[in-house]
Amino acid sequence: MNFKQIAEFVKIEHTLFSLPFVLIGYFLALEQFDDRIGIDLLWILLAAVGARGLAMTLNRIIDRDIDAANPRTEGRHLASGSMRIQTAWLLSALFLVLLLVSAGLLNTVALAMAWLPVLAFVVYPYTKRFTWLCHFWLGLCLGLAPAGAWVAIAADVHGWEAITNTKLWAPTIFCISLGVVFWIAAFDINYARMDAENDRKQGIHSFPSKFGEVATTRTTIQLSLLWFACFAVADPMDGIWFLAAAGLMALANIYVVLRMERLVDFQNTLFRISMLTGWVLLAAVLLGFSIESPTIFG
Repeated sequence: MNFKQIAEFVKIEHTLFSLPFVLIGYFLALEQFDDRIGIDLLWILLAAVGARGLAMTLNRIIDRDIDAANPRTEGRHLASGSMRIQTAWLLSALFLVLLLVSAGLLNTVALAMAWLPVLAFVVYPYTKRFTWLCHFWLGLCLGLAPAGAWVAIAADVHGWEAITNTKLWAPTIFCISLGVVFWIAAFDINYARMDAENDRKQGIHSFPSKFGEVATTRTTIQLSLLWFACFAVADPMDGIWFLAAAGLMALANIYVVLRMERLVDFQNTLFRISMLTGWVLLAAVLLGFSIESPTIFG
C-alpha cells in the first residue's frame, strides 16, 4: 500500500478540521506560559497526526460492516475488500505508536493522558449504533485537540496542575474546546443528511434520520450560535479580531445551510466553509498575538 492509498484511507484532508485548533491551543498556551516557538510544536503536530490517523483507522475498522451496507460508502477500502483488515490494524498500531512516542517526548502528563483521546476514538464508532448523540461525541473527539495541545505546553510549567487547577484553563481553553464540540456537531448532523434514508433502513442512529430535515436545519442554526457564543466568551486576546472572525464564520456556516436547496453541491460547499472556519479563527489568533505578544514569533 502506497502513501496515496493510506491518505485516502484515513481521509487526510479531514485533518484540516482539527489542525487549526491544535495550533490555537498551542499558541494560547505559548502566550500564557512561554514566550517563543520551540521544538514542542513538532511533537504536538506529530501527536496530532497520530491521533487523527488512529481515529480514522479505528472508525473504518469498526464500521466496515455498516459501510458495506451503505451504497455511498460500500467502495471504501475495508468494505470493498481492497484493503485487508490486518493492514488496517497495522496502520492503527503505527498511528498509536506515533501518538504515544510524541506525547512522551512532550512530558509525562501528556503521555499519561494519552488514554483519553484513544478511549474517545474507540467509543465513537459504537455511539451511532445506540444514539443520535453520536454527532456530539465526534465533536468531543475533535474538541480534545486544542485542549491537548494546550496541556502539552502548560504541563511543562505546572505539571498535573495544568489539569487539576481550573483557574489555568477556564474559561479560555475550555470554551475553545466546547466551541469545537458544537461546531463539529453542527457540521456532522448535516453530513449525515446524505445517509438519512439508509440509516433508517439499517437502524443506524443519526440526527437527520430521527428528527428529519427541518429539525436538522433548525438545530444547525442553534448549534452555530452556541459555538459562536463559546468562542466569544473565550476571546483569547480580549480584542476584536477573534470575536469578529467567529461571528463572520458563524454567519457563513448558517448561510450555507439555509441556502442548501439552491447550492449545486451543498455537501462540498459546507465542507469547505466548515474547514475554513478553523483557519480563519487561527489567523485571528495569530493576528492578535502579533499585535499584543510579538515576542512569540521573535
